[in-house]
Amino acid sequence: MILSIVMILSGLMMSCDKDEDGIDQSTLVLDISGLKDLGEDYVYEGWIRLDEEIISTGTFTVDENGGMSKTMFDMDVENLEQASSFMITIEPASGSGSEPGKVRLMAGKFSGSEAELTIHHGNAIGTDLTSAKGKYILATPTDGNSSSNENSGIWWLDPNNGHGRSLELPELPEGWKYEGWAIIDDVPVSTGKFRSVVAADESDKYSETTTAGFDFPGEDFLLNAPSGLSFPVNLSGRTVAITVEPDPDNNSEPFFLQPLSGNIPDPAESHVLYDMTNTIKSSAPTGVAKR
Repeated sequence: MILSIVMILSGLMMSCDKDEDGIDQSTLVLDISGLKDLGEDYVYEGWIRLDEEIISTGTFTVDENGGMSKTMFDMDVENLEQASSFMITIEPASGSGSEPGKVRLMAGKFSGSEAELTIHHGNAIGTDLTSAKGKYILATPTDGNSSSNENSGIWWLDPNNGHGRSLELPELPEGWKYEGWAIIDDVPVSTGKFRSVVAADESDKYSETTTAGFDFPGEDFLLNAPSGLSFPVNLSGRTVAITVEPDPDNNSEPFFLQPLSGNIPDPAESHVLYDMTNTIKSSAPTGVAKR
C-alpha cells in the first residue's frame, strides 16, 4: 500500500502539462537578486544551451525595486531536460532574434535540476572582478601649465617614476566596456569608456584643448558642464567609480556592475595617488535557474 502511494506521488511529480499543440511542457524558474531596471529600450532574456543549439526561454524586465516581471517560463520538457546550461543576456526591447546578443550577463551549468548563475561563468562576463584594483590622481593636464584647477580632473595613472598604469582590471569580452565616473553633487558624470588601462579612453568632452590629456583613462572637468553643474569643479570630497557597462549601452547612467569605487579626500591634493576599493561583491547579481 505504501509502495503504491509512493509510485503515484512520483508519477505526479514527474508529470508535465501540454501546450495547445499537445507538446509536453515543463517550467523553468528563476530566483535572482541584484538585477536592476534597464529602462524602456532593453530587456533581460534567458537562454538554454543544448548540444548544438541555443533556445530562448523568454524575456523579462525588472522594476525600480528589483522585482522581476516574470520568474516562471514554460518550456518544451525535452529541451529543458537536455539543456546543459542557462544564460541571461541584455537585449533590445524590440527583439533579439533567434540568437543571443553579445551582452551576456550571467550564466551557469546545470547540475541536476539547478544552475547557479554568476557573472564569472565562461558564457557570461567570464570573470568575477574580485581581482580588480585601482588608484587615481587629481590633475588637469589639458589646460596647459595652469595650476589653478588641478583638483578638477581625475586620471587613472601612477605619477611615480614617470607615468605608469594604476588600474589592474581583467580583460572584458565583446559586449562589455569599463567606464569611469565622478559623482558631482549627486550627478554621475562620465570620464569615458575604455578597454585598455594604458591608453586614453573614448571621451574628452569636458576637457580643455590647450594640451593633450594623459594616455590613460581620465577626464578634466573644465568645460561643457552638464545641466545643474558648474565647471571647473573641485573634486575634493566627491565619489569616483569604475563600472562595467553593456556595449551597446542601455543607459547614460552608470550600470549596476561596479568593481571599484573611491571617496576623494577633503581636502585633496593633486598629483597624489589615492586608492580605490573593490565593491563588486555588493553590486554583482546572484541567483539560480531551476528546472
